[in-house]
Amino acid sequence: MKYYIIAGEASGDLHGSRVIREIKKNDPNAEFRIWGGDKMAQAAATTLVKHYKDYDHMGLVEVVKHARKILKNIEFCKKDVAQYMPDAIIFIDFPGFNLKIAPTAKQLGIPTFFYISPTVWAWKENRVKLIKRCIDHMFVELPFIKTFYETRHNYKVDFVGHPLLDSIYEFVPKFSSSDEFITANNLPHKPIITVMPGSREYEIRENLKTMQAISEEFSDYEFVIAGMSRFPENFYRTFISASNVSIVFDQTYELLSKSVASITVCGTATLETALLNIPQVIVYQTNPLTFYIGKLLVKLNHLGLPNIIMEREIVPELLQSDMTAQNLRKALHKILNETERTAIYASYKELRQRLGEEGAAVRVARKIQKYLGNK
Repeated sequence: MKYYIIAGEASGDLHGSRVIREIKKNDPNAEFRIWGGDKMAQAAATTLVKHYKDYDHMGLVEVVKHARKILKNIEFCKKDVAQYMPDAIIFIDFPGFNLKIAPTAKQLGIPTFFYISPTVWAWKENRVKLIKRCIDHMFVELPFIKTFYETRHNYKVDFVGHPLLDSIYEFVPKFSSSDEFITANNLPHKPIITVMPGSREYEIRENLKTMQAISEEFSDYEFVIAGMSRFPENFYRTFISASNVSIVFDQTYELLSKSVASITVCGTATLETALLNIPQVIVYQTNPLTFYIGKLLVKLNHLGLPNIIMEREIVPELLQSDMTAQNLRKALHKILNETERTAIYASYKELRQRLGEEGAAVRVARKIQKYLGNK
């Protein structure tokens, strides 16, 4: 079988790599053509068509800024799919791009699979019409998403569990204690507050200044930025002025697991932090126009995944104009309070129970191969 797989960011690259490995277990002769990242390329033992860093643009302003490049990539991808003519195409999240490719794949008669649903329950619900028309099988990560599709839109989907459960399950700490981690990374011997400023340049640029601005009031703690090596250290340093702020690169889970709290930008990282049982303040700032338009369209009371899943605010959220140094200072003091922490831990336990079992990639691969066998 020949598979064409498209992912658009680091998390999709990870989830895609797991699906590829599971497909190969059942079909050692499987061939892959990939838009994604290093993990997918390694799992498939092939080179990438394009790395997600070359086409990953999020946010209204960012998309407008790179509109010509995005359109060129979409057209190139459509032609590449037609030339390769795979036995199946697997879209992993990244709906702004993937749902542009899906109609072409459908027209070519290629079976289409989508892993990790677009957030159509929150905004752009009209996308469901396109999904029903162009996606043969949707694999969703949360039970309420399955209910949304099947009861509201009469579209059968498969609930496979959340892929982050596999990431957490597979995580084996390198250091047995916080002291060992601190020593190995040349950090001051103080309790750690992790700073998760996002995975994209514009997110880091918009959020990090406020996130680190309060650090000096918490002088008994070391604020440690979860850095990504795709960005140079001096990029992060541009936004740092306080003395008790450090950077540790490419050790996010290790850093979180050795922390007492986290300040986390909205996104997948908020759920990872919750699954690692770390109290957090969820924050988000972006271009004001992007946020204003998004607020008009999004039909959610919360933006942080833990709060969305639990349908209530189990950890504080500070979004856009609410994300001030004063509010962030107050929220951080709150989650460092033992009574509040006990309540957060109880909510996290309930959250974990709602997410299903590990093995999402195994189930996705088996279902894809089953559906292809029944084609």
